[in-house]
Amino acid sequence: MAAAAGGDGGDGPAPAAAPGRAQLFSTVVDTFLEKLVTAGSYQRFANCYRCFYKLQPQLTRSIYDQFISQLQTSIKEEIEEVKNEGNLEELFNSLDKIVEEAKDREEPAWRPSGIPEQDVRSALVPYLRKHRAHLRRALRHKEERNGRVAESVLMGRDSIAELQQLIQARQQAWQAISKEQRELIMTFQEPQ
Repeated sequence: MAAAAGGDGGDGPAPAAAPGRAQLFSTVVDTFLEKLVTAGSYQRFANCYRCFYKLQPQLTRSIYDQFISQLQTSIKEEIEEVKNEGNLEELFNSLDKIVEEAKDREEPAWRPSGIPEQDVRSALVPYLRKHRAHLRRALRHKEERNGRVAESVLMGRDSIAELQQLIQARQQAWQAISKEQRELIMTFQEPQ
């Protein structure tokens, strides 16, 4: 098949290999550092330290160059530390290997059916049904609890109404007794 496709039996030069993820990551980091240097131009630095720049422009340039160099070094060291701690180099290589192995496959490697919608549905529907059943149980429980609370509120209102009637009856009785006591006291105080 290679002979039919290539025409020369595969004796020609091999196609250039695509850069690996580790190489791409390094390129992105280098590009970032270049953009950082161009974004923080010397002219801005000089404007910030205008008085010092006017007195000693060569020293200002030297300080700027040292600052940029140390900043780049510091960023590179931090990125290398992250790469080492996260074992990124090995992970990038294993990803490249997985992609390379999957190139010759015709069927989808990671989807059971090959149809994304069906695969998502088959994975999510059972979970969503279980979640819906859980929510329905929780809702039923809350409704029952709210019903009990509503009943107790109504019973409390009835109890309050009965107590208000009792208070009113006792108040009226007390007022009647108080009136009788005043009348009795008045009768004793009348001059004879």
